[in-house]
Amino acid sequence: MKKKWIILIVMAVVVFGIFMSCKSSYNDMVTQDEAVGTAWSNVENQYQRRADLIPNLVNTVKGYAEHEKSTLDAVITARSKATQMHVDIEDLTPEKMQAYQKAQGEIGSALGRLLAITENYPDLKANENFQTLMAQLEGTENRISVERRNFNETARTYNTGIRRFPRNILAGLFGFEKRPYFEAQEGAEKAPEVKF
Repeated sequence: MKKKWIILIVMAVVVFGIFMSCKSSYNDMVTQDEAVGTAWSNVENQYQRRADLIPNLVNTVKGYAEHEKSTLDAVITARSKATQMHVDIEDLTPEKMQAYQKAQGEIGSALGRLLAITENYPDLKANENFQTLMAQLEGTENRISVERRNFNETARTYNTGIRRFPRNILAGLFGFEKRPYFEAQEGAEKAPEVKF
């Protein structure tokens, strides 16, 4: 009789220990999942900041370079496409991440062409509004880079956590899925060609 009680107590302690371990693992995965969501929001916030600056930049340049209309229109079109695209963190697939990156890359490309034409307008480069906007845009691009790196690091921590044993079993049971990463754009491995 005494032996049965000892076995029951040991079994209860083991079951309780397993429950506590599962509870802790589940709560850690929820915390990491929320961190990924927060990091994603920070990335979107910086992209939105850039999108908000673009109309002011375009209008400032427009006064100096009206005949560069096709370049200005390309910037506006790229901004429009990028701001219409919204990816929910709960539905963030590698394909959607790639499409999101492509839309944001189109803005970067269009802005690059816009900045290239400003070289032809010394008065524009001296304009205080233009200089302020360029400083804000440069700061925003740096913030975007930092937030993308933070997102990738947070996603890596989360992805590693849900793939390790025994958490991978709990992750599968409760629907925790791997998150995609920001990746370099196609052709980024080639150095840009500079001509003087």
